[in-house]
Amino acid sequence: MKISLNWLKQFIEINESTQELDNLLTGTGLEVEGIEEHDAVPGGLRGFVIAEVLTCERFLVKEKQLSLTTVNIGTDTPAQIVCGAANVEAGQKVVVATVGTTLYGKDGQAIFTIDRKKTYGHFSEGMICAEDELGLGNSHDGIMVLDTDLPNGTPAAEYFKLESDKVIEIGLTPNRADAASHLGVARDIKAVTGREIIIPSVESFKVDNQNFPIELIVEDAEACPRFCGLTIDGVTVKDSPEWLQKYLKTIGLRPINNIVDITNFICHGLGQPMHAYDWHAIKGQKVIVKTLEAGTKFKTLDEVERTLSATDLMICNADEPMGIAGIFGGTKSGIKDETTRVYLEVAYFDPSSVRKTAMFHSLKTDASFRFERGTDPNLKLYTLKYAALLIQELAGGVVASEVSDFYPVPVEDFKIEVLYKNIDRLIGKKLEKSLIKSILQSLEIEITGETEDGFLAIVPPFRVDVTREADVIEEILRIYGFDNVELSENLGTDFLSAFPAKDRDKLQLKLTQILAANGFNEIITNSLTKPSYSELIKGELAGENVEILNKLSEDLGVMRQTMLFSGLEVLAYNINRRQKDLKMFDFGKTYHKINDKYVEKRHLALFVTGNTDAETWQVKSEKVAFHTLAGAVAKVLYSLGLRNFESKPLEDSVTFEYGLSYTLNKKEVVRLGLVKANLAKKAEVKQAVFFADFDWDYLFKQHSDKAVFSELPKFPEVRRDLSLVLDKAVTFDQIQKLARQYEKNLLSAINVFDVYQGDNLGEGKKSYSVSFILQDFEQTLTDKVIDKTMERLMGAFEKELGAVIRK
Repeated sequence: MKISLNWLKQFIEINESTQELDNLLTGTGLEVEGIEEHDAVPGGLRGFVIAEVLTCERFLVKEKQLSLTTVNIGTDTPAQIVCGAANVEAGQKVVVATVGTTLYGKDGQAIFTIDRKKTYGHFSEGMICAEDELGLGNSHDGIMVLDTDLPNGTPAAEYFKLESDKVIEIGLTPNRADAASHLGVARDIKAVTGREIIIPSVESFKVDNQNFPIELIVEDAEACPRFCGLTIDGVTVKDSPEWLQKYLKTIGLRPINNIVDITNFICHGLGQPMHAYDWHAIKGQKVIVKTLEAGTKFKTLDEVERTLSATDLMICNADEPMGIAGIFGGTKSGIKDETTRVYLEVAYFDPSSVRKTAMFHSLKTDASFRFERGTDPNLKLYTLKYAALLIQELAGGVVASEVSDFYPVPVEDFKIEVLYKNIDRLIGKKLEKSLIKSILQSLEIEITGETEDGFLAIVPPFRVDVTREADVIEEILRIYGFDNVELSENLGTDFLSAFPAKDRDKLQLKLTQILAANGFNEIITNSLTKPSYSELIKGELAGENVEILNKLSEDLGVMRQTMLFSGLEVLAYNINRRQKDLKMFDFGKTYHKINDKYVEKRHLALFVTGNTDAETWQVKSEKVAFHTLAGAVAKVLYSLGLRNFESKPLEDSVTFEYGLSYTLNKKEVVRLGLVKANLAKKAEVKQAVFFADFDWDYLFKQHSDKAVFSELPKFPEVRRDLSLVLDKAVTFDQIQKLARQYEKNLLSAINVFDVYQGDNLGEGKKSYSVSFILQDFEQTLTDKVIDKTMERLMGAFEKELGAVIRK
């Protein structure tokens, strides 16, 4: 919500600096998101000065008459300026844009900056300005000649009395409907500072005649508890005066004409939306508030034809609808240039009715924003009279009807019992009773029935958010100031024990940051999917599909049982848009029907496809491989504090061409590998995809936040390499387990640095080149110990795995 500081000052005196006002409003709960300078014209005429033309000599350039002038701009040396205006003469007082001044267009965008440069053979040091070049009008017939005695060099903004403004951007919370206006903001300033609010008087309002009455009929008093209206005859529709346009422009509204601008001025000034109708468009001179048949067509002011529902409250005349109550007017009944007689409406509509209609039509307007939250039902008559007086002042005319005021059942105040002990308990500090009463009275909350224990608070209905004792206490606290409640020296709590020992969201954020740092992008996929997907991998699923009863389509007919296909669809979407190198992760759920019970499981899924990196002149890009994904999986497990997991090859998988299964405490926690081509193709992915699926629920339970520390080794490590020729069926995991079984003390790390398969090794054979890192933390290793250790390992490989050692 935008608030004009100058406009706000019309309601209450403000002496605070910008920062002080920011702190004051934010402290009351009206969080200030920013305060920006707003100029009456683009640039605020900065760099423009009042000047006097000292000399003026005419000269021709290609039959174009120009003038070489010297101009006193208030500096020691006159400025030489080339001017193309025909009406420039010596002795004139003019406005000059000095060197360095930026000129702006009507849209507020910078056009160019004045520079000292040669123009038509003469140096020019500024520009003598026309009206449109100042942003003050549209005339470009010649330079603007002033009638003033102001000294040369006086800022032009001072001559034109251009007052800059400040726009206060407030992040208004939905409960503070009372503050959705300049008056509402002023109320909070009054409560904190004790200053008086200035409300324009309507004592001069009077009914001049009753020549043009409008009959008011409200058929739905529940949706429209109050409706006020009157006629003004003899108005002249024209542009609004500068002061009104300035206020509207400051908060981002476009001035339209004096009548419509007044309704917007009232809406944002008092928080009271209202509407003005062309009296002649009200057929039968009747205004009827009612609902119409579902399917009725109605064209709103934005020229969109809308289909009404049976619950839409409409403002109608004797024959047809004229506006959607509390939201938007119609094209036929709006104010036009030729309008001479207007009917003014100010009403109170039920918030739930307006909210329902606004959502149905996807319409959000300044009026619906306020009506949906709740407006002040008791300010309607004042608003109507104030608007009528403004129209008479700015558009002329007389009040030509009685004031209609339909208000059969007045909206009651909220009556709330408040106990002093509860005020002390919830605030955490004992406040003086006199201070409590003073704060509430400053908020227009009346106190009655006071006793030693408490009182009855009478809350006006414009405070729709204050309906309970706790709400009244919150009002006291926000005006007293949260910062004025001291923290106890023995601050404690009794609910921390209920907090979970492990925070799932924090852990997920940690992994998100780790994966993002390793080039992965997070995706969020739909839990609804095609039933046909589960049929492709039925043998590996935990149960049956969970079907949707009110399915939107067959493609979204069941809840997913695997993260695979929803991720593949995202890959396909990106690949089809020429983004083929992808690394993605997804935290999500799968859903299963197992023995007539519904089960949800949390997963983390990783996907890699395409190339590892973009191709550059320095590095040739390579295709992602299984180890690209395996490395990411290892990082996830290590970051969870998990080390003692075991791996084994996946066999006869319907999902993977090949891959690994990682187990922890004999439970499978990760499956990873190359997705079978037929499954990828089903999701329209035609390139190789590597996929990892984590059991996130189990990993969360098993993860450890405890850091593991060890002393830095004092003695050097030793590396020895072996080349092992083995059967193809032997895995590196078997080599690793066997090596650690035969050497538990000195072996600190094992790594494969080359794998070779070829005809010269023999059929069904492969060669692993393996490095072994040996280290003794107590002493330096000797050659004798190293050789003995390697002989023991080689013997184990030959005996247990049938390895041939190549040296």
